[in-house]
Amino acid sequence: MSRDRLWNLQARLAPYLFVLPFVLLFVVFLLYPIWRSIVLSFYKSAGPRKEIYVGLGNYAFLLKDRLFWLAVANTAMFTLLSLLIQIPASLGLALILNNKRVKLRGVFRFAFFTTHVVGSVFLAVLFAMLLAPRAGLVNRALGLFVGHPVEVNWLGEPNLVMPALLLASLWVSVGFGMIYFLAALQAVEKELYEAAEVDGAGKWAQFRHVTLPGIKPVMIFIILIGTIGGFQLFELPYVLFQGGAGPKQRGLTIVMYLYQHGFESGNLGYAAAIGWVLLLLILAVAIVQVRTMRATQEA
Repeated sequence: MSRDRLWNLQARLAPYLFVLPFVLLFVVFLLYPIWRSIVLSFYKSAGPRKEIYVGLGNYAFLLKDRLFWLAVANTAMFTLLSLLIQIPASLGLALILNNKRVKLRGVFRFAFFTTHVVGSVFLAVLFAMLLAPRAGLVNRALGLFVGHPVEVNWLGEPNLVMPALLLASLWVSVGFGMIYFLAALQAVEKELYEAAEVDGAGKWAQFRHVTLPGIKPVMIFIILIGTIGGFQLFELPYVLFQGGAGPKQRGLTIVMYLYQHGFESGNLGYAAAIGWVLLLLILAVAIVQVRTMRATQEA
């Protein structure tokens, strides 16, 4: 082979050779697992080597599964409540720390955001100690507030399971949202505030008609990210309740239910069906949220 022909062959094959590692990784670690999970959802399995074809049987059983719908209700309630608290709290912190009259703003920004760096497992271990009935700092703080010792069993009372999860998750998510809102607030043009002030608009009117429209794209992003994260909740309740779902299954989430069937019971087929239903739920909620936000923007 002549030198020119060899050079031309290398020039034609070089792009494919450079792309080949990515294509192999993409196929092996993404496309094949996705295809395998779809196929697996049509089988009933007792481990990786014992599979029985059941067609849509897993999905039919899932529609009648009481524990699955309890997990959906718990997950949806957690996601909704966390967003209802996180968005105002994050925005309020961002407004305060965006004020130039506040001293040590950089220190407070760093302190609130660093909680997001903490992993979910460490977070669960930390709050297991903070929410302890006797020695927990949360009960001690409540005791100082009411004037007598308090022994609230945060992790043992069914009605306190959701507040405990929200308290732990918001400790992480509020600082995350604050950083995004802070960046959005600093991106709003100051000329708009000056024009609104010239027109006689007060602080509340400026917030409604200038600040909120300016930060709305960031708010949509935080709502979408918070929704996806809420529906994927697993490590926090699983570790916080020591491998269980809490009293009366109040801490059971969709991903935890998937884990119980897939890795504890060995029914990988039913776990795959739960995973695909979870994907459809997240997709449906995200589409509704985006369309609602667009409708409010156009109105």
